[in-house]
Amino acid sequence: MFEYLPSVDHHRKGPLEARSAVFDAWVEYLAAEFEPNSLPTPEGSISEIASDSELIDQLRVLEELKGAAAAAQARIAAAFDASQRSKQEHAGLRKEELGRGVASQIALARRESANKGGRLLGLAKVLTSEMPHTMQALSLGKISEWRATLLVRETACLSLEDRKQVDEEVAGDAGLLESLGDRQIIARAKAAAYRLDPRAAVNRAAKAASERFVSCRPAPDTMTYLTGLLPVTQGVGVYAALSHEADRLRAAGDPRGRGQIMADTLVERVTGLGDAGSPKVEIQLVMTDRTLLAGDSEPVLVPGYGPVPAQWARDLVRRRNSRHPSSRNRSRRDRTKDQAMGGSDKHAEYWVRRLYTAPDTGELVAMDSRARLFPKSLARFIAARDTSCRMPWCGAPIRHLDHIRPHNRGGPTSASNGQALCEACNHAKEAPGWSAEPVRRSSPEPEADVGINEGLEKPVNAATAGHTVDTTTPTGHTYRSTAPPLPGTALPGTVASGTAPRPARPPENPAVPLAGPPARSPDSPVEACIADFVWAA
Repeated sequence: MFEYLPSVDHHRKGPLEARSAVFDAWVEYLAAEFEPNSLPTPEGSISEIASDSELIDQLRVLEELKGAAAAAQARIAAAFDASQRSKQEHAGLRKEELGRGVASQIALARRESANKGGRLLGLAKVLTSEMPHTMQALSLGKISEWRATLLVRETACLSLEDRKQVDEEVAGDAGLLESLGDRQIIARAKAAAYRLDPRAAVNRAAKAASERFVSCRPAPDTMTYLTGLLPVTQGVGVYAALSHEADRLRAAGDPRGRGQIMADTLVERVTGLGDAGSPKVEIQLVMTDRTLLAGDSEPVLVPGYGPVPAQWARDLVRRRNSRHPSSRNRSRRDRTKDQAMGGSDKHAEYWVRRLYTAPDTGELVAMDSRARLFPKSLARFIAARDTSCRMPWCGAPIRHLDHIRPHNRGGPTSASNGQALCEACNHAKEAPGWSAEPVRRSSPEPEADVGINEGLEKPVNAATAGHTVDTTTPTGHTYRSTAPPLPGTALPGTVASGTAPRPARPPENPAVPLAGPPARSPDSPVEACIADFVWAA
């Protein structure tokens, strides 16, 4: 989904070319040395490749190489930051704007999110200027990049002098440092920091309380991790309240497990509802008409989460809209089962919105507006198409809707000129030297072969890609992002779901009347381009 094109001067003459050639040679050597056909197989003899002792030695050396590479990346990142800040200062940027977009460029080069790029840049600057012993141990491969990060993190609250002293005390003996695990490194760094500056620990605790947050991440099997970072008194208090309620209900004969009761109580108390299975919030399901009405197995997309099984989505819609007279008289056990499945037997309203996509690519049909800001309908349209931040390797939740070509340069407020970005990526894109353009689409060419570099030098083939954006950084490097395929999209080398005849099968549950498109036979080649928004409230 992401592609990269080096800048024109990527292989320019001079020392950088020689260094880059060495790095490239390492990658090529390791890729060739450890190809699958060169590794031992059950039929082959391991001794023909290397002895067990040599294989372990190779693992250790490669681990040390990773540490040395991380140290080299830190030095390069710090040097790049200093160079960019100097150029921005000469360009007349205000002091508070210096460094804008630098972390995002580092993130793109390392195939990481903008948030991770900022942390990597901060790590690099501390290692290269404040913690020489830790940097030396990393350069020699004695510790990993993560363990260097732990040392930097645990000394963040200290003054420069105290941090250097902790660095010398904990990392001064590289041999001893190499023998320590994560917890031992954290314990030694904390002990030294507390001893040198007790007040810093108190200040750090106060600062940590200001950084409390709640996050939601996808989990396997249509579940999510709802995580809250809270001050210890609040966190323990919340857990104790949930535990007490679970014990009370279990003693009263509730058949649910203790963990289930705690989870349901958390949802009920946060949402203010008496039933954890019926939250009055909007849930988006993006599915084809075949999945919704004809029992097709094409996965369903939940924006902000990812794909979910087709039957799970159908069950959610049917349960949330059950009108069966006996639903009110079902047992508590049955209602609990419904809650565990994500549904409810309570009355609920819903809407079905149909958004049609291009049959050859699955791209949503464009909408256009003369407005400076994206209207709500168009904003939802773009958010459904992009699903998360469009910057390569980011994937953070959508926070801003961005004009790819800026509005002040004639960029229209349209679906083709809009993209969804997180806050960090949108701010980075506004830094001097950044530019972005939507890639124009060419006519379908069945024989076209879109390569990584070639695809960035010519228009996108309309038959192989959806909405595409090229982002160019101040160094001239270009990164391409293509909107993820929506359900029902035929990917290259595959057959779109619903286009091949399948034997008819009875529905798993009684059909529920829906205000959506008419039902079609699963044997008919219905349009592979229909995406239905089922808004359950």
